[in-house]
Amino acid sequence: MKQSGKRLGFALVMLWMVTGLSAQPNTVSLEDAISYAINNSTSTQNARLNISDAEAQIIERRSTGLPQLNGSVNFQHYLKVPVQPLPENFQTFGVVFADLMPYLSESTRQLLLEQNSGDDSGGVAFVLKNNLTASLNLESMIFDGSYFVGLQAARAYRKYAAVDLAVKEREVRNQVIDAYYPVLLVDENLELLEKNITNLERLHFETEELYKAGFAEQLDVDRLELSLTNLQTERDNLLRQKELAIAGLKFAMNYPQDSELEVTGDLDEMIVEAPAGSLTDAVNFQRRPEIGLIDEALQLNELNIRVNKMGYLPSLRGFATYQQSYFGNDLKNGFWAPAAFVGLTLNVPIFDGFNKKAKIQRAQLDLEEAINQRNELVQAISFEVESARTSYMNAQERLANQQKNLELAERIYQTTQVKYREGVGSSLEVSQAEQSLYTTQSNYMQAMYDLVVARANLEKALNIQ
Repeated sequence: MKQSGKRLGFALVMLWMVTGLSAQPNTVSLEDAISYAINNSTSTQNARLNISDAEAQIIERRSTGLPQLNGSVNFQHYLKVPVQPLPENFQTFGVVFADLMPYLSESTRQLLLEQNSGDDSGGVAFVLKNNLTASLNLESMIFDGSYFVGLQAARAYRKYAAVDLAVKEREVRNQVIDAYYPVLLVDENLELLEKNITNLERLHFETEELYKAGFAEQLDVDRLELSLTNLQTERDNLLRQKELAIAGLKFAMNYPQDSELEVTGDLDEMIVEAPAGSLTDAVNFQRRPEIGLIDEALQLNELNIRVNKMGYLPSLRGFATYQQSYFGNDLKNGFWAPAAFVGLTLNVPIFDGFNKKAKIQRAQLDLEEAINQRNELVQAISFEVESARTSYMNAQERLANQQKNLELAERIYQTTQVKYREGVGSSLEVSQAEQSLYTTQSNYMQAMYDLVVARANLEKALNIQ
């Protein structure tokens, strides 16, 4: 009984440890979040399935040009043997078979005689009740122009699927980045807000002590208390915003919504200079996987045209068959008849009602449409890069200005606090300086966020990772 109690206690301790460990939130960096999303996103998983499907299509297409060997077995039992009618001058059974007998084997003659013995219908049966045929058929393509182009198209589609995976991974990466930075912004604001609340609580306590000593007014205490309440309310709002931002990040990562998730990093460490040449160098469009994807689509369209043109060429196939056939009125006393033959099949297209011509025209129209889409994509990328460069430079300048404003607002706030403690300043000045500081802090945080986002957008436009 004591041993079972010890085992139960040990199990409870282990359960508590496992539960405690599983309750710990998963902490991820930006790269961790991107890696998780790429591995678990539905779009990237489907893109990998498309690659596997493309590889299977290559094997499927290649198999059509390889020799095909098939076996077949056919059994036929006549419930009533068909009889061939004979002309009037051949009504006699013996006359009919007199000419045939020299050409038949002894077993065949015997079976036919048994089959037709006692037949007075005026006809003769040339088949037996049971017929069994087992055969092997070998068929192979000798020439088909569309086969080789089709195989090339299947391999091109494999490359298209691989580039499509790169496009999907880039989309997932960008979605995670867009969802990750707002979480950092909320965290920074919460940290700053906690600092302001701590400072304001200290000032509120000092002012309340001064009021008790008769050196401050109740109005001064009320103003600070109101400011403190507003900051605490704003903190509660930010906590709810963080929950929403985390939910958005989980969605972008395809992460379970009911699991805990925390992020690491801050906006300060994200503020780094843009890569060298990113603001001045010519745009390398080939860095964007979308360009590679549409280039692969162009090649597929060209191959589609060639496949349809190859339909005008004749195709040649060879075949060989070996078979064994059994004939008899029962399954024991019949005879086997072997047969073997080879041959060629030449298919020459002559007129198809302009079907292939229409397919070629449609394929050419698809090619022209893809060319137009590529030109439009190049223009869109050029505009995206220029817009991202301008936004980045504007964000840099705005952050520099806001940093100066923040330093100035902090000095003003500290000065008004010193003056107030020394009795040469009013609480109104402190309140005004405080509101100005909070506004400047908010503007500075927003400028930091805008610069980080602008740099991310620049890297997205140039596909720099």
